[in-house]
Amino acid sequence: MIQPDGHLTHDLDPADQPPKDACGVFGVWSHGEEVAKLAYFGLYALQHRGQESAGIAVSDGSRIMVFKDMGLVAQVFNETVLNTLRGYLAVGHCRYSTSGSSVWENAQPTFRATPSASLALSHNGNLINTRELAAMAGESWGQPEATSDTDVLTSLFVSPPVVQEAAGLPGAPGIEQNALAVLPLVRGAFSLVFAEEKTLYAARDRHGFRPLVLGRLPRGWVVASETAALDIVGATVVREIEPGELVSIDERGVRSHRFAAAEPRGCLFEYVYLARPDTTISGRGVQATRVEVGRRLAAEHPVEADLVIPVPESGTPAAIGYAQGSGIRYAQGLVKNSYVGRTFIQPSQSIRERGIKLKLNPLRDVIAGQRVVVVDDSIVRGNTQRAIVSMLREAGAAQVHVRISSPPVSWPCFFGIDFASRAELIAGSLPVEAIRESIGADSLGFVSLEGLIQATTLPAEQLCHACFDGDYPVAVTESEQGKYLLEGVMAGGASDS
Repeated sequence: MIQPDGHLTHDLDPADQPPKDACGVFGVWSHGEEVAKLAYFGLYALQHRGQESAGIAVSDGSRIMVFKDMGLVAQVFNETVLNTLRGYLAVGHCRYSTSGSSVWENAQPTFRATPSASLALSHNGNLINTRELAAMAGESWGQPEATSDTDVLTSLFVSPPVVQEAAGLPGAPGIEQNALAVLPLVRGAFSLVFAEEKTLYAARDRHGFRPLVLGRLPRGWVVASETAALDIVGATVVREIEPGELVSIDERGVRSHRFAAAEPRGCLFEYVYLARPDTTISGRGVQATRVEVGRRLAAEHPVEADLVIPVPESGTPAAIGYAQGSGIRYAQGLVKNSYVGRTFIQPSQSIRERGIKLKLNPLRDVIAGQRVVVVDDSIVRGNTQRAIVSMLREAGAAQVHVRISSPPVSWPCFFGIDFASRAELIAGSLPVEAIRESIGADSLGFVSLEGLIQATTLPAEQLCHACFDGDYPVAVTESEQGKYLLEGVMAGGASDS
């Protein structure tokens, strides 16, 4: 991929990448605060949710200014840029693409201006009826290189004639009325933060697939993908945006509108990997859930060993729980390079094959001669675990037992996580013993789906666990998965994440 500065970015090995999660969204309405800087720090807290592009839109009540670019939040924004974004309302986004191209045109927030309205919109999730919505919009976009379903929503929200005809509404509705008419027609996952000149909005699909929370500032309000982003800007948690709810925030305060009955099916994988450990979901701390999963994993898959070590950082809480549940000593056996991301240097084949070494390196003095239990959050294709097992053996481990704090990921996600297709998922075609042989471990154990669900303290019927068992809350066909050509309008797909 060519960056705006002309550099070529290159992942060491796409097959070694962890699952790309849904994006991070953030919004703030506050008089007397530097809202662009609040949005910057909010996005910084959500950086783990999207590392391809970042953007912030700010309104001063009369016009909306948008600044966005490819790269990390700290690469896109600096003090000078933020000082030019002045106003009392801001919308921010950090992006991972699923099937939409990773190009500047798809960076968010998206923006549309019409004679009657202007709109900046950030989207976390993945729609599965984009073709239908695009046909309803009935426009050519004027940006054929864009591949984001967010463009479809943005266009519909600022297109009164289209919405009136589709919903049978009289008169000339505004952004709020348009959204209330369109959102019931949208299928799939969406947590939206969007704004016109004077009002901030937040909306969540009827299933609440992706998280979205409301926070209170001394002089305003904040909405964000995770509670950790509220913490960093000094906001107190008020509540989650409910599934099927649209919230409006302006001079009159916070107003709630119901566009669909709630049918909660929050993403179970948020607890496994996506969310920060210091985030709270549905009243349950993610860290506490992951530690409890580790305890259950120890009970379900015991082994005689000398050390429990995590694959940092995502495997750390579960490794702590495994050590607590098993009585085996916990130790740091792998050191993570915290600064590894994308490199601008083309690696040689030998470096590519050893690319895991750039991310993790074993502590030989700790590992040599020991029977090691190594705990990680998931196995997607198996390449990373294969490399870790090999690395630990080279460091002198007597035995390597792999324990995974999620069930086997056997099915693709159509609601905002970029898992591979089922054919590419190692658990989509191989049983556990064959996976063990493939990665070279002495033993392999996955936590059960029941154990993982119980650790969240939520009922199974309120969680989406389709990536583990293929039980999709919304019926999904191959043509609806968001990875098709939209008849020349959107080349390459219709997904934003």
